[in-house]
Order: sequence, then structure tokens, then C-alpha cells
Amino acid sequence: MDLVELTKTVQDAIDKGATSVEQIHRQIANMPLDFLAKIEQLEGPVNQAKEFQDKTIGSIYETIHNINAKAGEIANELLAKMNPDSTVSNK
Repeated sequence: MDLVELTKTVQDAIDKGATSVEQIHRQIANMPLDFLAKIEQLEGPVNQAKEFQDKTIGSIYETIHNINAKAGEIANELLAKMNPDSTVSNK
């Protein structure tokens, strides 16, 4: 495996891992809110909390994906300097 392939493999693994962790994060974070939503008086505030939580979690993992993409760009630039024929395809 050459450096270009390795870089792409690492970048893909980070993206897939972050997506998996995000899904688990959302499920676990929703558990107490789903329980509280069963209480009629708390349904409105819980829905607001869920919306805020969803946006926050989404922002965190969007940042991780963006940093990973930027790292891929940097790796591509460095590899291009080492070998002008090498490039890493970015998402």
C-alpha cells in the first residue's frame, strides 16, 4: 500500500468511525429525554432540549468530518510535494 492509499484509508476510517460514534451518541443522549417525554407536562421542554441536543451533536461531528477533510487536503499537498504524480482524492 502506498502513501496515497494509506492516507485515503485512514481518512475513510475516521469518517466511518465518526459517523458510527455519532449514531451511538445520539441514541444514548436521547434515552433520558425519551423517558422524560412520557411525562405530559415535560413534553414541550423535552422536545426543545432534544432539538438543541441534536443541533449540538450534529455540529460536533460536522466539525470532526471537516477537520478530517482538511487533514486529507494537507496530506494531499504534502504528498504532491514529495511526488508530483501522487494525489489523494478528497470528499
